[in-house]
Order: sequence, then C-alpha cells, then structure tokens
Amino acid sequence: MQELKSVGQGGPRPLCALPSSCGLCPRACGANRAAGERGVCGADGRLLVARAALHFWEEPPISGEDGSGTIFFAGCPLGCVYCQNAEIALAEHAREITVERLAAIMKELEVAGALNINCVTPTHYAPQIRAAVAQARARGVALPVLWNTGGYETVEAVRANGGCVDAYLTDFKYADPSLARRYSHAADYPEAALEALEAMVEEAGPVRYDEYRGQERLVGGVVVRHLMLPGALENSKAVVRLLHGRFGDAIRLSLMNQYTPVLARAAEAGSTRAAAVLAVSPELAETVPDDEYEALLDFADELGVRDYFWQEGGAAEESFIPPFDFTGV
Repeated sequence: MQELKSVGQGGPRPLCALPSSCGLCPRACGANRAAGERGVCGADGRLLVARAALHFWEEPPISGEDGSGTIFFAGCPLGCVYCQNAEIALAEHAREITVERLAAIMKELEVAGALNINCVTPTHYAPQIRAAVAQARARGVALPVLWNTGGYETVEAVRANGGCVDAYLTDFKYADPSLARRYSHAADYPEAALEALEAMVEEAGPVRYDEYRGQERLVGGVVVRHLMLPGALENSKAVVRLLHGRFGDAIRLSLMNQYTPVLARAAEAGSTRAAAVLAVSPELAETVPDDEYEALLDFADELGVRDYFWQEGGAAEESFIPPFDFTGV
C-alpha cells in the first residue's frame, strides 16, 4: 500500500486509512470507520460503488461526445429528502470493491474512451479514492479527475485532495438555511459550502479547458451547479447573487431545471417514506415551472453573469438518472 508522510506526529499512515472518528464531512459524526462503524452518510469500512460507466448527460465539456467516466459511489453526507439518486444514497444498493479494483476501473474507463474520471458523491470515500487515483496514475491513467460533490465539504477535506483532484463539479444547493434544514437536515449548508467552495477555487485554480480528440474538455477549475427546486426561485436567485458577487468569473455556473419529482413516483408506488416527505413538502411533487427557470436565467443575465451553462425546456423529462445496475463494477 502506498503511504503518505504524516503531518504531525505518529509517523507515516496509509494513504487510504479510514478515520477512527469520522470528520470527512461537516457533520463530523465521529463514526469509527476504521473499525467498520457506519456513519451518518451510510458508509462504513467498505468501499461501495453502484455503477462505473460512460455518462453523457453532464455539461458539454465534461461529457463531450465520448462520455464522462462516471463512478457512482454509494451513500451521501447530505441525504436530501428529494434525492434524485435515492436508490444508492442510503448505501444499501451497491457492491463492495477494493482500492485496487477502483484503480482498475479508472483504467478501464480511460480505455473505453472517457474524457475524465468523474467521482460522483465521493466525499465519504476520499481516502480510498485518493489511494486509487495514485495507483491509476502509476498505471498510466492520464485523464483529469473530477470531484462531483454535493458541496457539503470541509475545507480540510478539500485541501487533502491537493495533487489528486484536477477539477471540481460541485453543487451549491441553498443560500437559505431554512431550506437547507428542511430538505437536507443541514442548516449550516450555506456557510459550510461557501467555505469549501473558496478552498476549491484556491486549490483548482481558474476554469481551464483543452482540446481532446477534437472536443473541448474541462481539465481544471470549478464548475458550480445549482439545481432549481419547485417554489424556491428566491433561494436560487440568492445563490446566483452570492456566487457571482463572491467569485465572478473565477467559477463557471451551471443552472439546472432538471429536478425530477421522484418522490411523487415513489409515493404512487406505495413508498411510505416518500408519502411522509410529501405530506410536509407537497411542492416537491412538482417540476420547476418554465417561467420560474426563465426568470432565474434573466436574473443571472441582469447581474452580469457572462457565461454559464443552462438547460433547454423539458429537462426533467429526460433520463439524467442512470440505472444503478452495477455496470462496470
């Protein structure tokens, strides 16, 4: 196993060592992951993956024409009640793999033609992923590594990714702490996500592209996604105002209208959990109205946001949610 020199006392520790008191995300639940104890995120001592395959529904310089090499990890530090990937967010639908297998998957994705290695919801597996990236690069994998995160990161975790992660594809879900509490049980999300984003910008630098097999490809910097939620236009405007005012052109915004009311479908299928969520938040059974999305885009234009990604109408009807059938695992 490759080792990393420690910062402080105790000598070298394994690069993929799990914490005995987990603080990999802002929840800092203290789970003894090293002993196999399960954290708030659903992860324990295992490395759990639900899918590894080319994905074609990311932003154009991430998916391109050939596809992004996405690896979907199971579990999630946030656990949003409206999660589009709820099937794997509870870490109950996945397969256990080794760090060595993860490195091999990265190589397989490169051979398959991927534009990048796209680690989706990776935070709670950061030590194992960093070790796998080191092994993959030792085997000749040269693709940029993307950290595709819900944005609920610690500054320390972002710093620890230095030398491993080339670009961040991060969410910024809420500027409103009450929405963050209601939907993600994380009233500290706006503050934590902003501090983490500042660290991402410092670590990854400006947004950078290259030309790879005739396609524009993201190779560095930070793309910040914001998924509009039904009835939350003011929160979305506040997010855009905050991020543009703080970072300007140092980041690239991606404003999305692809919210899919998976809760409504689950409730219709008999899910008591989904029905309970909708009883408290019935707005989550709806899609985002076109006029509200247009209002957000107009707001971004008026603020002077010069370049951002946006989606054409009907996005929620398209298949942005892949089957978590263990492909490539």
